[in-house]
Amino acid sequence: MKAIRLGFCAPVFICSCAAAALAADVVGIAPAKDLPGAQQPQLAVSPGGTIYMAFGSGNSIFCTSSASGTRFEPPKKIGESGVMALGMRRGPRIAASEKSVVVTAVVGEQGHGRDGDLLAWHSSSGGDHWSGPVKINTVPGSAREGLHHLTVAPDGTFYCVWLDLREKTAQVYGAASGDGGETWHDEKMIYRSPEGPVCQCCQPQATFDRDGGLHVMWRNNLAGARDMYLANSGDNGRSFDRAKKLGRGTWPLNACPMDGGGIACDTDGTVHTIWRRDHDLYSCTPGKMELPLGRGQQGWAASGPGGVYFIWIERRPGAVMLLPPHADAPVKLADAASDPVIAGPVNGMGPIVAAWQTDSSDGDRIQATVLTRRK
Repeated sequence: MKAIRLGFCAPVFICSCAAAALAADVVGIAPAKDLPGAQQPQLAVSPGGTIYMAFGSGNSIFCTSSASGTRFEPPKKIGESGVMALGMRRGPRIAASEKSVVVTAVVGEQGHGRDGDLLAWHSSSGGDHWSGPVKINTVPGSAREGLHHLTVAPDGTFYCVWLDLREKTAQVYGAASGDGGETWHDEKMIYRSPEGPVCQCCQPQATFDRDGGLHVMWRNNLAGARDMYLANSGDNGRSFDRAKKLGRGTWPLNACPMDGGGIACDTDGTVHTIWRRDHDLYSCTPGKMELPLGRGQQGWAASGPGGVYFIWIERRPGAVMLLPPHADAPVKLADAASDPVIAGPVNGMGPIVAAWQTDSSDGDRIQATVLTRRK
């Protein structure tokens, strides 16, 4: 047994029996007989440890919650305002602060990339009652690509980042909410590629560190390459520093891989990312050389006890793989799944929860498992 050093913190050892325990207690969320179109799960964990999940089914947005992760409440429909962007990392997003839960989605009258606005629903009752939606983007139809992400800061500020088409070329935009998702402000263009659009079909990602620093990642389209870039803000998205490329290598590609990667911050504020180049996945911290993780795609990340957790699939669909902090090898959580996600609370105290989508026609369309319990 050995430890693999991935540049996080001092290595620890995970034996095979402990690693196998991570994959226990998989819970079914959306039975195919009740919600045959359920897909694109997204997770959030409140600072108090309540687990929330949002997903789409047709044009409807559903939310469920769990106090422990061993049993989820029946999914509750919280919104349907038109044709919702859904599939290939499109669909609802969710984040939870101490006082509010916010769900966002891109919805239009026609949908399918022809129109679409970024809408937000919010709940101050732990998901029992919902208000909204309110529109986040100020230019009608500019969020029609459907790709976005939602995160929350330690002070309860929510931040949404999306691919915006108001200038008919994909740019990275963001906006903040300081009142639990009721209103949105400080809409800002975070990045415009000097050569045209950013990568048009890869979702951007955003996360806060524990000191309130905001970090936004996206796949660029620059100099004939589809590489990952990062920009940072110390004032809740009102201003950003100069965008910088992640990693030393590059991916020359005249196409969109439809794979945006994941981002999370560890306890000391270091940003960790996971993303795909060609057929392989890499982890990377800004300014450092990327580290290969092996074949895979659809990487996601979350911070928790001991460091940052990575999750991905080997292929679409394929085995769901989990790499806990400092582990010597990934652990398989499921077979024949897609769109895996992982989440923990912004205070990093756990629990850490993973979920993924299946193609089941007679079982559960969405499954989840708690990886660590709150201490």
